[in-house]
Amino acid sequence: MTEAQTIAAILANCRTVAVVGLSPKPHRDSFDVARAMQAQGWRIIPINPNATHILGEPAYSSLVDAARHERIELVNVFRNSAEVLPVAQEAVAIGAKGLWLQLGIENTQAAQLATGAGLWVVQNRCLKVEWARR
Repeated sequence: MTEAQTIAAILANCRTVAVVGLSPKPHRDSFDVARAMQAQGWRIIPINPNATHILGEPAYSSLVDAARHERIELVNVFRNSAEVLPVAQEAVAIGAKGLWLQLGIENTQAAQLATGAGLWVVQNRCLKVEWARR
């Protein structure tokens, strides 16, 4: 599957997204992207151990914690590239359909792990931008 096909599959099949590293600060990229996706009808699940609610949604400390309460289809990551592997491992463990690494974020090992487990994987792309292009 090409990257364009992977992006199309995610955008066609996912509407519930856990945002790892979602900041409660409106000037941060993670907040802007999550708010935009929420405005387009996506269900946002904030993953931030230091917050209780973001964008009117309860925040969870981890993907595993969130998955006890929510069905997560896509994991959108706003973390340093070096910190992505454990997130990919959690995404696989919870049965997510896809792993999306935002602009500037790439991790070959995490991508291989997730792809090997059957997840759709996109790296170094903005979910908000790709949604607008569809």
